[in-house]
Amino acid sequence: MSLLRGLVKSVVIAKAIQVAQRELSKPENQQKIRDGVSKLQQKLRKP
Repeated sequence: MSLLRGLVKSVVIAKAIQVAQRELSKPENQQKIRDGVSKLQQKLRKP
């Protein structure tokens, strides 16, 4: 039973990685990430 559970977990993780890679390859999502990182950097520099 634990072998089956481990197999299911690994399949779910592999699918999640595929979805994340597909979403990160989209230019609009890359721009959102860049904007978020720049906002974070600005907040960290303000103190």
